Amino acid sequence: MNKDTNICISIASQPSNFGAYFHNQAYKSLGMNWVYLPRQVTNIDELKSAISAVRSLDIKGCSVSMPFKEIVIDFIDEMDLSAKITGAVNTILNCDGVLKGFNTDMFGAKKVASNFSLSKKQVLIIKHLISKKFPKINLVICNTVREKNGLAISSRNNLLNKKIYKKCGLIYDMLVYAKEHVRKKDINKIKEYIIDKINSVLSFELEYFEIRDSKFLEKIDILDKKQKIRAFICVKVDGIRLIDNMKL
Repeated sequence: MNKDTNICISIASQPSNFGAYFHNQAYKSLGMNWVYLPRQVTNIDELKSAISAVRSLDIKGCSVSMPFKEIVIDFIDEMDLSAKITGAVNTILNCDGVLKGFNTDMFGAKKVASNFSLSKKQVLIIKHLISKKFPKINLVICNTVREKNGLAISSRNNLLNKKIYKKCGLIYDMLVYAKEHVRKKDINKIKEYIIDKINSVLSFELEYFEIRDSKFLEKIDILDKKQKIRAFICVKVDGIRLIDNMKL
């Protein structure tokens, strides 16, 4: 280590040495002048101080463990789509003082899931294992279930007043619009239309609308006719965050 060593840290309520060993061995093998240091954080005040240190001390990256993956969002500047979709951050990148959050758990889960399809027998085995470890949790695998106005069913819907709730069908309508037009119109034109429609509604604030590659969530500049894509949308309605997506 010297004055030019790049530092990365991890923050957790109960840090271990596994991550440090894994990362530091990788740095050594690759000949990189980097070091990875686990740090303990036990409350929100310590979390805020740790994230502030990432920025002020030019710490290049920070891994975040539970129970801080959601709370840490309040202390960073930007979020990648993976973090927006999951509502959680497990990796922070320091880009010249701008802290951007990512969720790499999502890519790991998608990579594993892409290697197999769940048969009925596999689902029963997984449900059995979960019931042994977490008896109060019941695994249900299904397609998105929607209300009459198309809104994806969520406990958050109960927080909406009746007048606002009726307007929320627009979120589903915009996903359908994207599905019907994505092979006919320019993607940027579709985005502009949806942004204008959502933001024109009082109490609606579009947090994001993205059309991405279904497998790796990569940005799409030129659409291949055979490419599998999906639309992702998040709208704040009276401060309540409603998230949805649709295969296009």
